[in-house]
Amino acid sequence: MSLKRTLVGIVRSQEGTSDRVKDPHMKTRYYNLSRDKAWEEVSSVLKKIPGYKVLHEVPSVGEITLEKRTAFGRTVDITVSILSVSPVRSAVDIYSASRGSLGDMGANYRIILQLFAVIDKKLSAHKVVQ
Repeated sequence: MSLKRTLVGIVRSQEGTSDRVKDPHMKTRYYNLSRDKAWEEVSSVLKKIPGYKVLHEVPSVGEITLEKRTAFGRTVDITVSILSVSPVRSAVDIYSASRGSLGDMGANYRIILQLFAVIDKKLSAHKVVQ
């Protein structure tokens, strides 16, 4: 992780992915799967990651809420959104926020990268290269 990310993390305690971010690691991920199939795959893989607790799932909306405790004892709330782009293509976005008023030192950024690495590995055959 770069020094810039750490410095930004001093004041910022949330991070999210989108199509408009400059960092290519934080771009929305697209997969050639229907939303229902992507939901099944992503939901099953997130439940197996050690250290993360699935709090809530809403299949009709396409959101999964997770919780993670950091090494410093802070709690991080994570929302994974699975959206339908077309009948055979889905998008996955992640939003992560630390509870508390101080920055997270880049923890939310690392959490998103870790979750995307797990999801990308599971869905590698269906990933759309942008």
